[in-house]
Amino acid sequence: MNPQNLAVSVRAVVVAWATEAGLALEIPAELQLERPKSRDHGDYATNIALALAKSAQLSPWAIAESLAPKIAQIPGVGAAEIAGRGFINIRLDSAALGQTAQIIVEAGAAFGTGEGLTGRHINVEFISANPTGPLHLGHTRWAAVGDAIARVLTAAGAQVSTEFYINDRGVQMDKFGASVMAAAHREEIPEDGYQGAYIHDLASAIVIARPSIKELPVAEQFTAFREAAYALQLKQQQQVLEQFRTHFDSWASERALHESNAVEYGLERLREQGHVYELDGAIWLRTTDFGDDKDRVLVKADGEYTYFASDTAYYVNKRERNFDLCIYLLGADHHGYVSRLRAVAACNGDELDQVEVLIGQLVKITRGGAEIKLSKRAGNIVTLEELVDEVGVDAARYSLIRYPVDSPLTLDLEVITLRTNDNPVFYVQYAHARIASVLRNAAELGIDWRNLHFDAGLLAHERENELLGVLAEFPRVVAGAAELREPHRVARYLEELAAIYHRFYDSCRVLPRGDEELAQEHVPRLWLCAATRQTIFNGLQLLGVSAPDRM
Repeated sequence: MNPQNLAVSVRAVVVAWATEAGLALEIPAELQLERPKSRDHGDYATNIALALAKSAQLSPWAIAESLAPKIAQIPGVGAAEIAGRGFINIRLDSAALGQTAQIIVEAGAAFGTGEGLTGRHINVEFISANPTGPLHLGHTRWAAVGDAIARVLTAAGAQVSTEFYINDRGVQMDKFGASVMAAAHREEIPEDGYQGAYIHDLASAIVIARPSIKELPVAEQFTAFREAAYALQLKQQQQVLEQFRTHFDSWASERALHESNAVEYGLERLREQGHVYELDGAIWLRTTDFGDDKDRVLVKADGEYTYFASDTAYYVNKRERNFDLCIYLLGADHHGYVSRLRAVAACNGDELDQVEVLIGQLVKITRGGAEIKLSKRAGNIVTLEELVDEVGVDAARYSLIRYPVDSPLTLDLEVITLRTNDNPVFYVQYAHARIASVLRNAAELGIDWRNLHFDAGLLAHERENELLGVLAEFPRVVAGAAELREPHRVARYLEELAAIYHRFYDSCRVLPRGDEELAQEHVPRLWLCAATRQTIFNGLQLLGVSAPDRM
C-alpha cells in the first residue's frame, strides 16, 4: 500500500467517524501522513486528531481513541496506536508493505510520477545569457537546476516548456562585435569590450570562413563581424548545453520580439489594462500599484524602448501562448526583478502568483582548499565546458542540484571526482550498479524471479521493512520537489535510499550461496532489489544523471 492510498483510506475513516458522531468538521481534502524518524513508531503517523480537536470540541486523545481502532481495520494495516498527545501511529502488515516492491517494478519508469499538477501549463525560463561569450559557472548552476525543475514538474503532471531567452539586442552586442572585429585586425580590444582567448578564436573562425570580410566598409564590416560572432557563440552555447543534457523547447530572441512588433503589442495590451501613463515625455508602467519600489520606464523620452519594455512584452507573449505559470530562474544580482516581474503580471490583469522568480546564489569551485577563478579561454571566469571537462556531466549536474539554490555553493573538485562513498553522486550510482550486478548474478544462476511465486508477506525483516518504507515515499518526494521547485530533495532522498539499501543487503541474503537451494525469501528479496534499482534509476533521470549498470 502506498502512502497516497493509505491517506485516502484514513481520510474516509475520519469522514465516516465525523458523520456518525454528527460533527460538521472541515476535514482536509488531502490528509497528510508522516514517516516517523524511528520505525519503532510504525510506518506512518497522522496528527489528524490534533488538527480536529478544536472544531470538534473534543480532546485529541478522545478523537484518537475513536479513530485508531477504525484505522486498524483498513485492509493492509496491521496496527494503529495512539502516541503522545493524540498522534496515531500506523503500522502496515508485512504483506501490504511487501507488495510495494511488486508495484514499483511493474510501474517501471512511471513510478514516482503523479497528477498533482495536471492541467497546469508552465513555462520555465532559465540561463537566458547574452550570446557574447561562453556560459560561466553561474549559468551552469541554472543549467542543471532549471532542467531538473522542469523534469520534476513534468513528473508531477504539469505540461512544461523550457525556454532560453536570448539577450541578442543592445549595447552589449555592439561591444561584442567591436571586440571580435578588433581581434580580427590584431588591434587592441576596446577597454569596455570582451576579453579572453575565445574572442580571438571567434575572429579567426570568421575570417577563415569569409576572408573578404576585412575588406568591407567599416560600418558594414562591424555588422558582419557582430552577426557572424553572434551565430557562432550562440551555436557554441547550444552545443554545450545539449552535451550537459539540458534541453530547451524554445529559444526566444529579444531581437525577434522587436522585429515582430511584439513589444508594441505588449505595450498596447498593458495600456488597455489602464496601467500605462506618460510623464516628462516618457511612457511608464505603474508597477508601484502592485508592490514594486518604483514605476518603470517603457519608452524613454527619445522614443527608445527600454530593456524593461522587452521584459514586459516577453511576459505578455508567454501568456498569449497560454502558460498559466511563468517561472524565472535568475542570478544573485537580480533580486529587484522579483517584485518587478510580479507587478508586470498584475498590470497584465493576472494574479501575482502567476509569476515565480527563483534567485540562485553564487557558486565557486575549489581544489586543495584554494578557489579556482582563471579560465583558459574566457578570461577571469570558469566556464560550463571547463567544469564538465574537469569532473564530467554526472558529477557536475548532481553536485549543482543537491543543494538549495538560495544558498551559496562551493564545489570541491577533489571531492566530486572521488570514486568513494565520500562522493554523493558516486555513492548513489554505485548503489544502482551494485543492484544491477545482483540481478545479473541471479540471471546467471537461472533464477527467473519475475515468474516465480512472490510472497510479499516474507518481507518481514526489520531492514526489509525499512527499505520498503523509504521506497514508498518516492512519489511524495517527487511531488514535494515539484511543488516547492526544489529538486535537491530528490538527490538527498536517493542518498538516503542508497544507504538503507546497503544496510538491507548487508543484513539479508539475497542470493543462495554455493550449493544452497533457492529459498522462499530469495524471490521477494530480488523483487525488492529490483524495486530499489528502478527507484534510483527514476530519481537519477529526474536529475539528468546517468544510472550505470557497471562501475
